[in-house]
Amino acid sequence: MQLVIFDLDGTLVDSVRDLCEAVNATRVNLGLDPLPYDTVASYVGNGAPVLIRRAMGPDASDQTVAEALAYFLSYYREHMLDHTRPYPGVVDALEQLHRQGAKMAVLTNKPERFSRDMCAGLGIGKYFFQIYGGNSFEQKKPDPIGIHTLMRECGAQPGQTVMVGDSHTDVLTARNAGVRSIGVTYGISPETLKDTPPDILIDSMLQLPLFTATTTP
Repeated sequence: MQLVIFDLDGTLVDSVRDLCEAVNATRVNLGLDPLPYDTVASYVGNGAPVLIRRAMGPDASDQTVAEALAYFLSYYREHMLDHTRPYPGVVDALEQLHRQGAKMAVLTNKPERFSRDMCAGLGIGKYFFQIYGGNSFEQKKPDPIGIHTLMRECGAQPGQTVMVGDSHTDVLTARNAGVRSIGVTYGISPETLKDTPPDILIDSMLQLPLFTATTTP
């Protein structure tokens, strides 16, 4: 594999607690009760606007959701690294892939600025030649525009490219772009991989350098 593209939340980093606490701080600020972490986690993956729309409930007005989103983004910016850390094995796997000469990038539905700041703050930003977020293009994952852009930027062909993620959104993004997918069995939404299986499943990111070195189109 010449190009390895990663999802961020639930794949490279365990960010559930900080996301849940930011969502619940937003709800409390608007006079609502906190939600269980499992409920909030089930809303993650399609970008901050969708997360907050779901978290505020179906009866929330557009104005309320807009106010909630602004508060959430402000709160999360200040607290997104309180508890968030790379999953075990991630840093070692990134270093091994770097030594193998693989080009690596992040493609997430989290806002780009937050994604870049998070990777930098956790010390993993240096491994990626590009970090794209949910507001980097007109369409979010599973639209293939992000993968197509990354392939074009580094001159990789579909058979030389793989998308790594923890949810069906990442698998569908890979399929839509005509590239292979690798799913992780941990993370935020691995249960969604049962109905949308990736080409390969791994239990630890430490397995990734082996597969990317040996997988062929």
